Amino acid sequence: MSYKNKLYFLLSIIGVLVLLYIGSFIFSPEGSDRRSSSYVWLDERHVSKINKIDIHSGGQDIELVKKDREWFIIVDNIEYPAREHRIEDFMDILTKRSPWPVRSSNPSAHASFGLETGQADRVTFYDGNSNLLDILIGYDNVFGNEVSVRKFAQNEVRSGDTRIRTYVSSPAVSWYNLKLFPEEDGKIWSADSVQQLTVVNDGQRQVFGRINRAWTVTGAANPDKSGIDSYIRTVLNTEGDNFLGLISEETQFTHSSIIVEFGNGKIVTVNLSEPDEGGNRLAFVSNRQFVYSIPAWSGGRLFRDAVSFESQ
Repeated sequence: MSYKNKLYFLLSIIGVLVLLYIGSFIFSPEGSDRRSSSYVWLDERHVSKINKIDIHSGGQDIELVKKDREWFIIVDNIEYPAREHRIEDFMDILTKRSPWPVRSSNPSAHASFGLETGQADRVTFYDGNSNLLDILIGYDNVFGNEVSVRKFAQNEVRSGDTRIRTYVSSPAVSWYNLKLFPEEDGKIWSADSVQQLTVVNDGQRQVFGRINRAWTVTGAANPDKSGIDSYIRTVLNTEGDNFLGLISEETQFTHSSIIVEFGNGKIVTVNLSEPDEGGNRLAFVSNRQFVYSIPAWSGGRLFRDAVSFESQ
């Protein structure tokens, strides 16, 4: 056999092997299963239309509503601010294509998956009065790495990402946006946005004033800029651990206050109660009607002696 014929023969064998290799993926049952398991519960294009989410889980009902581009959670007929990023993360599970293989299409199997109506947890997404998605969440599998889900009034059962259960079974407080300085238009307040900060505690007044990129501080002759920036970030990131209803005329929080003046002219005042025996405080924020519960570890970081801001 000549060299040229040998070359043609070898190239032919290589070509056949390549075709067999490609065919093994195209016609493989496992490959087919992987493609058929890929699934999206909710079209991503509909996310911006969603203005209400109802969650029913273990006797707990949670209603999330969107008004003027802001999310709220309704508890005891009070609309509390909700954590927008948490809601977005929840919806991402349902809008991203991921493995959700079909486990059954037989209605008689619903009970074994924990997906009988009235037995399963249920989540409904609305656009006005229109139902965009209505799903039931059942049992985890024996390994705890997949949860069973089906659409309401449909028989097909799929299993997949167990994170969905984390969101559905979480208590109402997990949805609260408890930041004293919540995001505006999706942006987090930064230390650079603060022009002046005034802290009043136990009758003592401490003022932090910005001059260009430096700070002046009451009682500190040589202020530490990085330390002050860190402290202001602490103030801006302060969160409560719960809401305790609405502020009333009888409620007086006059023991301490923090007044933040931003460079854009916005002024926010936080009034705090005297700490209780455990160091916990109550707080309310100007132009908001909610009473925040502030844990001791968080409230304690808001008040510091001037000497702690001296440059070393």
